[in-house]
Amino acid sequence: MAIVQDTTRIVLAGKEPQRKPLPRTPGSWLVLIGKGIAGLLFLVAALFPLAWMVIAGFKSKTEVIQTPFQFFPEVWKWENYVQILSDPTFTLTMGWTFMGAVLFTLLSLTINSLAAYAFARLEFRFKKTIWTIVITTMFIPAMTILLTSFIVVTKLSMLDTLAVLVLPGAASAATVFFIRQFYLNIPASLEEAAMLDGCGRFAIFVRIFLPLSKPPFVVMGITAFLAYWNSYVWPILTITSPERFVVQQYLATFRSERSTELGLLMAGSVLAAAPVVILFLIFQRQIIGNIKMAGLK
Repeated sequence: MAIVQDTTRIVLAGKEPQRKPLPRTPGSWLVLIGKGIAGLLFLVAALFPLAWMVIAGFKSKTEVIQTPFQFFPEVWKWENYVQILSDPTFTLTMGWTFMGAVLFTLLSLTINSLAAYAFARLEFRFKKTIWTIVITTMFIPAMTILLTSFIVVTKLSMLDTLAVLVLPGAASAATVFFIRQFYLNIPASLEEAAMLDGCGRFAIFVRIFLPLSKPPFVVMGITAFLAYWNSYVWPILTITSPERFVVQQYLATFRSERSTELGLLMAGSVLAAAPVVILFLIFQRQIIGNIKMAGLK
C-alpha cells in the first residue's frame, strides 16, 4: 500500500481519512438557526397559496371570502370535488388538454432534437449565420409577434382546431439550444465507429443520439408539457368552440359565468393543477440532476 505523506494530511491508498467536524461556536449556531428560519419562512410563503387553494376547495361559496379570514372550513364539503368531476365539460376539457399537451411535447422534442443534431454535428453553408438567427429569436417577446401569428394561422385556416394549439409553438430556439449543448458533449468517436459500420446520419441520430438523449428530453419535455397545459392567451384568441377549450380557458369561463361559486372554482383549480404537480414529483430528481449537469458543462 502506497503511503504519501503531506505536511498537513496523510493519504492512504488514495483515500483521505475523514476529519472530525470542528465544534460549532455560538456565532455559527446563530447563523445556522437563521438560515433554518429563513428557509422555513420561504417554504411557508411558497406553499401557502397552494395549500389554501386545496383547503378552499372544501369550503362553501360563502366561507371562501368570509371575514375574518379562516383557513380551515367549519364543515368539509367533499361535494365540490364530486360536482366538478361529474361535470362532463370539465372531464372532456381535461382529456382534450392532456392529449394536446402530449402531442405538443412529442412534436416539440422531435423537431427540436433534429435541429439540435444538425447544428451540433453537421456542417453546411451559412451554419453560423442561421444559428445566430435562431438564437436571436429567443430574445423576441412572444407578445410582439402575437398579432402576426394570429394572421398567419387565420390565412392557413387553422383557427379552432387542435393544430393551431400544437403546431405554432412546437419549434423552440431555447429547446434547440439546450439539446444542442448536450449533443456537443457526446464523443465524436461514437459517430466515427457507426460510420465505419455503414450507418448514415439519420441512423446515427436514431441509434446513438436518441438513446442518450434522456437527460435533455426529460427537462425540455416537461417544459413543453407545462407550457401547453398553462397556455391561456393564445387559446383565447384561436379557440372558440367550448368542446375544444383547454383547461385554463375552462377555468376562466367558469370564473366569469359562475363567479359566486368560489369553492367549486377552487376545487376545479386543484384538479387542473394536479397533473402538473404529479409530473414534477415523478421527475423532480431527473430535472434537478440534469439542470446541475448542464450547469457544470
